[in-house]
Amino acid sequence: MQDEIVKALNVLRNGGVILYPTDTVWGIGCDATNEEAVKKVFEIKNRPSNKSLVVLVDNDVKVEQHFKEVHEVAWQLFDSAEEPLTVVLNNPIGIAPSAIAEDNTLAIRICKDEFCKRLIQQFKRPIISTSANISGTPTPTIFKEITPDILGAVDYVVTLRQQETTKAKPSSIIKLGVNGEISIIRK
Repeated sequence: MQDEIVKALNVLRNGGVILYPTDTVWGIGCDATNEEAVKKVFEIKNRPSNKSLVVLVDNDVKVEQHFKEVHEVAWQLFDSAEEPLTVVLNNPIGIAPSAIAEDNTLAIRICKDEFCKRLIQQFKRPIISTSANISGTPTPTIFKEITPDILGAVDYVVTLRQQETTKAKPSSIIKLGVNGEISIIRK
């Protein structure tokens, strides 16, 4: 695993884009603080620029580092989640502008996957995670469903877990309002 982390880190540090396994579906990712790298992700996915992206972090501290304030309800949601949960929070800081939604929110997930956690810990920055498909097409649930155009567009494909056959599903997404009100975006 460490060899794959080192290869992925080299790509991320040089502004590249990786294809990697996450705690949900396979993701297309890059340095979430690098505007040019984030723009590459949008190009690869042919994704409209007004659609936001998810950012992965490895712990609570990194959540706090990237928002002006984190409402107590967010911590309750993160702590009680049994399945992967993405929470959309207000007023992000230190993230590439194109990764932030037009309403000044950012979707963030504290990943539990061992590879992702170690990658983010060693990278010391959050990474983008968006499903490995062209925008508007079905989300691949296993590596073998990822299309050749995606495989050929990224700078590095992590070799771990490519043979898995258990179909993955995207995370649930909850949006928090400024006063802690909850909106379910995806179950």
